[in-house]
Amino acid sequence: SLTLSGIGLTVLVLGFSLIGAGNFVAAQFAQAAWLGWVTLAVAVAGFGLVFAGIAREVRGYLTLGTVDAVRAAHAQGDVTALRSALQDWQAGLPAGRARAQGLAEMPIDAACALVEATSLAPITRDAEALGRAAAVQAFAMTAVSPSPALDVLVFSWRGIRLVRQVAALHGLRPGIAGTLALVRRVAMDAATVAATDVAVDAALRGLLSSRLLEHVGRETAAGAVAARRMILLARAADEACRVLPRA
Repeated sequence: SLTLSGIGLTVLVLGFSLIGAGNFVAAQFAQAAWLGWVTLAVAVAGFGLVFAGIAREVRGYLTLGTVDAVRAAHAQGDVTALRSALQDWQAGLPAGRARAQGLAEMPIDAACALVEATSLAPITRDAEALGRAAAVQAFAMTAVSPSPALDVLVFSWRGIRLVRQVAALHGLRPGIAGTLALVRRVAMDAATVAATDVAVDAALRGLLSSRLLEHVGRETAAGAVAARRMILLARAADEACRVLPRA
């Protein structure tokens, strides 16, 4: 219902905007030809950029369907569809990323194993590297942040960026809608990690006695929790973008 309502609202806004712009352009032509042409150029450029942005969002969201297609074919045991979907997925990988060759000639189990070893395993290692880099940044940002509210804001921004970076490793180019879909896929893992981290943080604070140790320990514990969340978020994002289950 929300999706249909959003699409309907978008159609109404863009539709009435186009009608209004058309009437305005016609009015400017009635005043002077050069003024009408200038107004028309501005309208075409503006609406062209808007529709280009919408088209990019749609393409980015549809790239997630490639992952779903491979997963569905693998779950159903459809060898023909799985082989074709794996080839389509490999075609969308970034330039320079290793690709398995000869998938059409080998048995499907061997093809899946080759894709895992050639493409997915290096992607997982790169995703772990991105997670470690984000963990260092999260620890530093939490240590210097003046308020918990700012911690949440900065962590959310860095976490969303990390999800997009991991998705790019898998050949996905999610826009806003695609990123939100990926974040929804890893939300359950993030919630579980958060519950565990609350317990760890409480235990660490209980072990500290003096005010100085409590303050230092609280900041260190908060930074360690944020860093650990980034590492696990990278793993969860990699799992959400994988086309084949782990062996």
